[in-house]
Amino acid sequence: MGNPHVLVIPYPVQGHIIPLMEFAQSLAKHGIRITFVNTEYTHKQVMEALEKKEGVRNQVHLVSIRDGLESPEDRNQLEKHVESVLRFMPKKVLELMEQIDSSWSEKITCVVADQNFGWAMEIAAEKGIKRAFFCSTAATHMALRFSIEKLIEEGIIDNDGTPKKKQMYQFSPSMPAMNTAHFGWACIGDKKVQKLFFENVIRNKRAINLSDWVLCNSTYDLEPGAFNFDPKFIPIGPLLASNQCGISAGSFRQEDLTCLKWLDQQQPKSVIYVAFGGTTVFDRTQFQELAMGLELSNRPFLWVVPPDCTDDMNVAYPEGFQQRISTHGYIVSWAPQQKVLAHPSVACFVSHCGWNSTMEGLSNGIPSLCWPIYGDQMHNENYICNVWKIGLGLNRDENGIITREEIKNKVEELLNKDMYKANALGFKEKMMNSIKEGGGSYNNFRHFVDWLKS
Repeated sequence: MGNPHVLVIPYPVQGHIIPLMEFAQSLAKHGIRITFVNTEYTHKQVMEALEKKEGVRNQVHLVSIRDGLESPEDRNQLEKHVESVLRFMPKKVLELMEQIDSSWSEKITCVVADQNFGWAMEIAAEKGIKRAFFCSTAATHMALRFSIEKLIEEGIIDNDGTPKKKQMYQFSPSMPAMNTAHFGWACIGDKKVQKLFFENVIRNKRAINLSDWVLCNSTYDLEPGAFNFDPKFIPIGPLLASNQCGISAGSFRQEDLTCLKWLDQQQPKSVIYVAFGGTTVFDRTQFQELAMGLELSNRPFLWVVPPDCTDDMNVAYPEGFQQRISTHGYIVSWAPQQKVLAHPSVACFVSHCGWNSTMEGLSNGIPSLCWPIYGDQMHNENYICNVWKIGLGLNRDENGIITREEIKNKVEELLNKDMYKANALGFKEKMMNSIKEGGGSYNNFRHFVDWLKS
């Protein structure tokens, strides 16, 4: 057959776009043509962040489709956002595919779509082309989706996905128990959106049966129970820019590279790196407690503070804070996270426990202080603290606040116990071995490439 042409469709949020972009770059290295589809809104953000990274656009063809949302206010409404990606995007993707097939020399031969886009598998099946799901979260969450009927039958959840009660549930003896309150569709907070999302989860479960592959940004060593749960789950991680062309892509923000020069001036294993992804928003009280906790730690720190992470940045910091920490603290609006975590001066990672951040921290042998906000982050914290034992969780007070004293004390505990660093380095070695020639993830990825070319 001719050269494979893969249409890659990420869910239009940064945490899903980044790993799929890494995957697309990996495929492009093997001579496979890639068309990467973003909505117009996310496409604009990605292109602006890529302004100084021309190499990515030389490898991957970036295109955009409309998302059906007419204003920034619409995009900030969760219900409208979910309806857009589930009901409007399918039509636009189908139109794009038909346009490509009618006017381009290389027709689409395979669709790789985010785990939330069962409709993409349905479209590809109707067209008779190859298809693969891509899981950007822990593989354990795919196992959760596979277990919906069982959860309903056992009375764990209602027919709309609502947990009957808050309890721990274990899918198999080899998998860690999950809190039912942390099931992805159950912690959205909006009943109408929960219903939409749960209906889509059920649709996606059916669509998984249409897919030829379920590719996971994970490794067998991290989640053996999840990969034993269903042989269709295939680990190909960790997907990191450092393993491909060295260019991290998919971010919505331009990176402040000056922080790397600042890190060069710090002592080895001395810096606390603090980052909570691109969507976390703190109220003023919690933001100030975090600031004071970092100050009280009396250690150098690099803190990523996006301009929209709290209501009013003009009065966000405690009085005099920025002057007091000027000799040992460095604050940026966005950082090249993979490069930061690989830097020899970084000692630990204060993280929201998003799966990308979790994989990036593990891949560099960095222990974590866990500050999950919602959804799968809670379960990732459970892996970090209780299964892998490479980090500690932070406890909230009676008002729901993580206090400055709690932050200071947990930083000290994390950095003064060698166990966490030793365990993190052990997982780093396993993960790096998995993507070396002959490793499990390496072999799985090469088999996928060979399948695309067959």
